[in-house]
Amino acid sequence: MSILASLARAYDRLPDAPPFGFSSEKIGFLISLNADGGMVSVSDLRTGEGKKKVAPTMLVPQPVKRTAGIAPNFLWDKTSYVLGVTAGEGKRTADEHAAFIQRHETDLANTEDAGLRALLLFLKNWTADQFAAPGWPEEMKDQNVVFALEDERLRNIRLHDRPAAKELWGRLSAAGDRDARICLVTGEPGPVARLHPSIKGVWGAQSSGAALVSFNLDSFTSFGHEQGDNAPVSELAAAKYTTALNRFLERDSGHRIQIGDASTVFWADASEANSDAAELAESVFSGMLDTVDERMQSSKVGDVLAKIREGRPVASFDPDLAEGVRFHVLGLAPNAARLAIRFYFEDSFGALAENYRKFVSDMRVMPEPKEGYPPLWRYLLETAVLGKRENIAPNLAGEWMRAILNGTNYPLTLMSSVLTRIRADGEVNALRIGILKALIVRNFKEEAPVGLDETNDNKGYLLGRLFATYEQIQTAALGSKVNATIKDKYYGAASAQPRKVFPVLEKGSANHLSKVGKQKPGYKVVLERQVSGIMTLMSPGDNPYPVSLPAEDQALFGLGYYHQKFKRKETETIVSGETAE
Repeated sequence: MSILASLARAYDRLPDAPPFGFSSEKIGFLISLNADGGMVSVSDLRTGEGKKKVAPTMLVPQPVKRTAGIAPNFLWDKTSYVLGVTAGEGKRTADEHAAFIQRHETDLANTEDAGLRALLLFLKNWTADQFAAPGWPEEMKDQNVVFALEDERLRNIRLHDRPAAKELWGRLSAAGDRDARICLVTGEPGPVARLHPSIKGVWGAQSSGAALVSFNLDSFTSFGHEQGDNAPVSELAAAKYTTALNRFLERDSGHRIQIGDASTVFWADASEANSDAAELAESVFSGMLDTVDERMQSSKVGDVLAKIREGRPVASFDPDLAEGVRFHVLGLAPNAARLAIRFYFEDSFGALAENYRKFVSDMRVMPEPKEGYPPLWRYLLETAVLGKRENIAPNLAGEWMRAILNGTNYPLTLMSSVLTRIRADGEVNALRIGILKALIVRNFKEEAPVGLDETNDNKGYLLGRLFATYEQIQTAALGSKVNATIKDKYYGAASAQPRKVFPVLEKGSANHLSKVGKQKPGYKVVLERQVSGIMTLMSPGDNPYPVSLPAEDQALFGLGYYHQKFKRKETETIVSGETAE
């Protein structure tokens, strides 16, 4: 099933889906009218304080698709169209207002409805210079505005809610229908959408919305077709898929998470009998990649997550969830006035859960991260300069997410990003090491231990352990408050060009061991045995240190360093003067 088809199906399952021809839009103000068109009051519909006021969403007639031209909406719009006023320069505000008046004089010419006639009378008598305080608040400018008769305002009935307005809007919408063609989404005949409604809510895209499907250059067209005729999608299908996608992209929809620059939406598709399983699948997926709160952790969602992370297939404890639910994940990123699809996944929830289980297994290291199972965005921050989201490499989030969803190799840019950050700031933590281990296991098909493996003879892993031991010896001799440890000075060079660095470290370590021997002779013996044990595993030769290490061995260097570093706590408990057996 295509992306558009699955979104159109999702529309049919929305509990409060707007009817065809209507859209949920943010409306900031309401103008109340008398039957003679006189203004009674202006109501601020927004909630909150100061600059943080938020306009509520309201079902209104579907907005027109604006590009560079002037095109007014029906019965509502922003103040430059409705009132001829704007907070900006307003170079074409007068033309926008004139177009709004002209449209309604044409569309409402034969109406007998009292509310619609009141709007016509208001527009006939209104001039922009009437906009002044206190009746017309300054912060109203550029907000979306609707109308209501005063006697219906208190019952939350607006002009566009009146039966006559709905009937007229239905006729106006159908009047522009062209010859029916077979819709590529539904397979049914219907009038083709020339321009598809805008998608709003994608992080980084234009606030007015962006297009998922569009044709704006001659090179994109064929056989003389224009706009939507190049890929015929019916008006109904276009309204359905855009409505569902816009709903999923809403901040608190429960169907979106942010993965780097990719605004990621997800939804489940199941039969009516399996609707509970679909809701559970959506909640579990959110927990897989985002933060899990205590309430979720203690619910059935937390129980399913725990079993998956333990390595149990979903089919083994919930067959309906595994095979009865089709799952979709879509990642969108801004691309000028359009949207780029970073990734799209469609398969059974059981297949998705299995790929997630592999990801968890790949990322597992000991000691584990303090936060348990960090959300994916937290891992991505470890690849960015200063740990800032805006510094995450372009496309990296989408490529990694695609690999996780499909169980394929991770992007190698992930390895270079992590190694670069470690060399730059010297931070070697569980999140970064987990990423490096996952790359070794999946991309290079090499063994990578979860915890310290004292039998592993990989050269990179051994050198990482040896480097951590030399750092431990330095700390034992000089204390933990030195200005710069060997890690601060040499980690990057040691992991990339061992032969240049390790002889220097070896000589310095001998001096440090001599000092440790005077203070803690037992501890000195332990450290010497630790170094000897590592060196014994090195491959025989005149020089145990290679000239350079490839990227995968640098990753194993970091893993060995991390494991050995956290082994210190066991050996550092030896008291001064104690001798080793």
